[in-house]
Amino acid sequence: MSSRSLLRHPLLPCPLLIVLLPLVPSLRADTVLPSHFGKWTANNAVQSPATPANAKDVLTESGLESAETRTYSNGNAAITVTTYRLHDPSGAYEAYTFFQEPKNSCPQSSELTPCSASADASSAKTRVALVGNILITIDNAGSLTSEDLDALSKQMNAKADKTPPPPIPNYLPTRDRIPGTEKYALGPAAFRTALSTLDRPEYRALSDAAGFSSGAEAMFAQYQNKGDAAVVLLIDYPTPQLAGLHWKHLEQALPPSAKSDGTSIERKGTLLAIVLAPSSPSYAARVRDAVNYETQVTWNEPTHTITDPPITTVLAKIIIATGVFMLVAIVFGVAFGGVRVLLKNLFPGKVFDRPEQMDVLQLGLSGKRINSRDFY
Repeated sequence: MSSRSLLRHPLLPCPLLIVLLPLVPSLRADTVLPSHFGKWTANNAVQSPATPANAKDVLTESGLESAETRTYSNGNAAITVTTYRLHDPSGAYEAYTFFQEPKNSCPQSSELTPCSASADASSAKTRVALVGNILITIDNAGSLTSEDLDALSKQMNAKADKTPPPPIPNYLPTRDRIPGTEKYALGPAAFRTALSTLDRPEYRALSDAAGFSSGAEAMFAQYQNKGDAAVVLLIDYPTPQLAGLHWKHLEQALPPSAKSDGTSIERKGTLLAIVLAPSSPSYAARVRDAVNYETQVTWNEPTHTITDPPITTVLAKIIIATGVFMLVAIVFGVAFGGVRVLLKNLFPGKVFDRPEQMDVLQLGLSGKRINSRDFY
């Protein structure tokens, strides 16, 4: 039901309209792209872009919620900005690494995803950037300045999810890494796409054994140093137990050529480090040993030191407890005897001393019968 037909519906009372109006999406349209930023002004209204055919599976896996596109102009220059709002920053980072391409050098610094965090890829024609859970692609970005990008970044920050990004990219070794080859995967679609992009399609079977249904996340990167080359795959799990379990599954899913090409798997806590088809075993060990992952165990429970008390304290407590027990026994004994004597004087032959109403249970072990009068 549209907002306009909702307002004219004869069966809805006014109080109910007040409750339902905030729930109507068309009445609370929150577009991501601004009408202008920096020196750039929008030429048209926000439109829905066509999703690239090769990106549909990855964007669906990443949790695509909405997409917008708009053209901007600054004098004779024109650009096209497209944004993809994802469910969270992790999904946005997965989509971002899908769109980014290898680059030879870092672009100029900008608040719009710094290069040092491996979250910016640019060229003279297309720029891909990430702000929270919003992925941004800019066509014909060669005429943009860092001030323009900062202005766009500030407007995106106001509408982006502030949840921290996934930490797994920080585990990748920095030495020999080719910028722009980082690929992040939350599911099998991005996992298989990354393997194809990094020229390792023979390892596609690992996507079924990686354990994405158990909360796993994967990170790829390509490394090269003169004649040496390798692709590093990191898979992080919620617990060390899951990492150990899927370690066995991944070893079974490796292709037959894995042993001959030097592919190996190593576990560090919840992280599995895999070097896919390295140029040499020594280079594989060098890259794998450079993985920046350390486990830290913290103990937050309060602690105290248990010590035995002195023997004199123990003896003193025993003597006091024995004295208290004896005193209680005497008091109860006197009280019982006093009550018995009092009742015998007040009610003679009614409470106690009633042998005709009392009897003694006997086992009959002897021939002499016990007389109850001897007791009552």
